[in-house]
Amino acid sequence: MTVTRADVGFRSERGPILIALMLTTGLVAIDSTIVATAVPSIVRDVGGFSSFPWLFSAYMLAQAVSVPVYAKLADMLGRKPLILTGIGLFLLGSVLCGLAPTMGALIAFRVVQGLGAGAVQPMAITIAGDIYTVAERAKAQGYLASVWAVSSVVGPTLGGVFASLGIWRGIFLINIPLCVLAAWMLARTFHESFEKQRHRIDYLGSGLLTVAMTLLILGALEGGQAWAWASPLGIGVPAAGAALFVAFLLAERRAAEPVLPTWVISRRLLLTTTLVSFGVGAMILGLTSYVPTFLEGALSVSPVVAGLALAALTLGWPISASQSGRLYLRIGFRRTAIIGIVVAVAGTAVLAATAHTPGVLFVAGSCFVIGLGLGLTASPTLISAQSSVDWSRRGVVTGTNLFARSIGSALGVAVFGAIANGIYAAAPSQQLAVVPASGAVFFAVLVVAVLAVAAVLAMPRDAQKEPEAAGAEEESRRPAP
Repeated sequence: MTVTRADVGFRSERGPILIALMLTTGLVAIDSTIVATAVPSIVRDVGGFSSFPWLFSAYMLAQAVSVPVYAKLADMLGRKPLILTGIGLFLLGSVLCGLAPTMGALIAFRVVQGLGAGAVQPMAITIAGDIYTVAERAKAQGYLASVWAVSSVVGPTLGGVFASLGIWRGIFLINIPLCVLAAWMLARTFHESFEKQRHRIDYLGSGLLTVAMTLLILGALEGGQAWAWASPLGIGVPAAGAALFVAFLLAERRAAEPVLPTWVISRRLLLTTTLVSFGVGAMILGLTSYVPTFLEGALSVSPVVAGLALAALTLGWPISASQSGRLYLRIGFRRTAIIGIVVAVAGTAVLAATAHTPGVLFVAGSCFVIGLGLGLTASPTLISAQSSVDWSRRGVVTGTNLFARSIGSALGVAVFGAIANGIYAAAPSQQLAVVPASGAVFFAVLVVAVLAVAAVLAMPRDAQKEPEAAGAEEESRRPAP
């Protein structure tokens, strides 16, 4: 099969579906950045300053814990019903958030939004894996990744505009036309066909996994923040989560169709790519959480300048992700990922080494290099995992990969926060601690990157380019024009 740029672009046969997937991804991408800039306005209007961090934690929790369940259901019921359900939940949550009278109600409605986002993002990536061959997927992933790059600039800008106009509710209500348009385009252009069979939904496993992960992620996010690590809650919440996770593993051994099959972690390729995704999640959160604080505290730059420096990370990612297909088709998934993670390590090492002599351009350049490296790492590892299974298992594989990234982000926030808070506590003033605390976090991110190198090196050496015949299954499932 000859692959041309038109095969993946907007004007190709599958272009309308790609546009719909990008628009759907944009719902989640913009929401991840638009809320933060409007927090002061929200607090002034509905109060609850001490509770506002839950606007993010509640959303992240709901999104992360729901991904494995949606992924399994997508393999059983199809992608289209799940992504439309996700858009519907996101729309409902957005409307409710826009009408919320109190901070407590707003936090509760953010959970509804998060449940929708938990379906939208993995389903968009899974659908791209279904309709594009392995030779085309890198470009498709690049298109989807570019949405995050644009959103990293558009989101904070829109949030700032709505906040300055005193209409912060608009950051949620703007999702209404976007959700309607995305759902309409998907319903109109995306048609899937698969053999429907009778399935047994793993209700027990789904419930145990959801509650266990909620407690574990909650413990990681709030430990050292809402409660001390050595407090009853600091110990009891993660301990209860761990106990329920053990119960989940035992239940899965007896389930007819487990929500998280054991083969997902018993196969070397899937295990190693999942570990890579975990590391990528931790690195991203470490950088996005501390680069702006570092620049604002060390150089007294404006939040806009700090945000633009960080945006270099999301600019480098889609550039390299879209071009990674040229590499992995020539030298294989594993070697491409090795190149990518080495580049990411180099960028992180420079950032950590120069933390005590900060400069905006130097930080932005380092973030751009890290983004290039992560794009060459995340896309080939995800695509290699997707390509190793058929349609009926691709949802679970994609969901597990993204779930690992969410867990890595949550644990990364906890670990990096503990490191920074320890330095802040020992310093005579917070201003004097910004540089050493940020430098320590960047070094910790470097350690994670080095560990990710080990995970990439552990990938099977035969995780190379997929044979031509392997594209036949995707070809047969492409939507009718």
